[in-house]
Amino acid sequence: MINLREIILGALMDIVEEEQYSHIVLKDVLEKYQYLDKRDRAFITRVTEGTLENMLQMDYIIERFSKVKVENMKPVIRNILRMSVYQLKYMDSVPDSAVCNEGVRLAQKRGFYQLKGFVNGVLRSVARNLDKVEYPSKEKQPLLYLSVTYSMPEWIVKSWCELYGFDAVEKICQDMHEEKPTSIRCNLDKTEKEQIIESLKEQGIQVEQSPYLDYALGIRGYNYMKAVLAFKRGWFQVQDVSSMLVSEIAAPKWGDYCIDVCAAPGGKSLHLADMLHGSGHVEARDITDYKVQLMQENIERIGVINMSATLQDATVFDPESVERADILLADVPCSGLGVIGKKADIRYKMTPAKQTEIIKLQRKILDTVWKYVKVGGRLIYSTCTIGAEENQYNVKWFLENYPFVLESIDPYICDELKGKTTSAGYLQLLPGIHKSDGFFIARLKRVK
Repeated sequence: MINLREIILGALMDIVEEEQYSHIVLKDVLEKYQYLDKRDRAFITRVTEGTLENMLQMDYIIERFSKVKVENMKPVIRNILRMSVYQLKYMDSVPDSAVCNEGVRLAQKRGFYQLKGFVNGVLRSVARNLDKVEYPSKEKQPLLYLSVTYSMPEWIVKSWCELYGFDAVEKICQDMHEEKPTSIRCNLDKTEKEQIIESLKEQGIQVEQSPYLDYALGIRGYNYMKAVLAFKRGWFQVQDVSSMLVSEIAAPKWGDYCIDVCAAPGGKSLHLADMLHGSGHVEARDITDYKVQLMQENIERIGVINMSATLQDATVFDPESVERADILLADVPCSGLGVIGKKADIRYKMTPAKQTEIIKLQRKILDTVWKYVKVGGRLIYSTCTIGAEENQYNVKWFLENYPFVLESIDPYICDELKGKTTSAGYLQLLPGIHKSDGFFIARLKRVK
């Protein structure tokens, strides 16, 4: 018999201890167990994602009842406790006794017989006294309050507070914990939006209009994406509105040659190809065979005729690409802190030292690829993060060193998004402030 909690523990071990990406681990797990009924798959998803989203808060609670610090526990034990405390705190439908008993069984099954009493003692103490836990004060310890309440490392909330202020940061953190629909972009070159909506509803999928862009929708209530007929037919691509805005701001013209230098999984490239209506060409590049294959699968599923997927390292200069691109997308590797709502583990994997290395990589890529842009062509710089170091500061550095100027993006966005920075040439989207992921987009024109 399949033990759902054992599957969840295995996923958490892969994500937290082996530092694998949560969205990939969970996708693989759900594909492996796609024969389970919808309720069981929902339980696996809820507990895995919920534990990750609230992990620092779970650790805080555990340490109120354990003499052993979480970081000093055996990895299996700390993750059993985390997933169990999450169920005790956030899942009223699961009896406390069942959570405690299953936690002890898991410890035994993993060979930790000598620690079953410890697991039992901590979990039963938590179950009895959860409502008595005292949390950090919002007024007296604002950074610790944000960190524990929203399971966000203190160094991250500190840097955000310095940039945006406490109230905005709390809105950002709150939004990252809210459940949202899956965002999709309708491929209008394939069929009309109304037909896509009708097909989705016929499969019992809930559909809602997304903000900012008419062809963007949100969907809920599907079980397995590859079983959705409209997806199999290539009628839509899973993509956040913030990511769609990159291609809108790029604004390709009929016949343009476009290069996307860090393209996988290819959403922005596919969008450009769609906007070109079969004209021009989009060359989607990335660094590994796996990523190129992923893009190729999307090209074939959708049936795109003006796009190719190519193996190319963005840090290695390609002389054949010099002044070839009317539009160059540089959606560079980043800390990813704007998409924590979708990839909860990013916050725990990122450190200030890693961020410094990422900024060096971003600048190395820009230093390599700017020559690919024709004089008069556009370079669109974007990241899925919300700190100035990877965004505004990088653009300032780029403008000081290369023959580019910022161009207003107001002609390419809706009135709701327009402001002082958009007329200057860039847009910083913030979760909870805007209705999207955290994202940064700048439009730069090559002048010589």
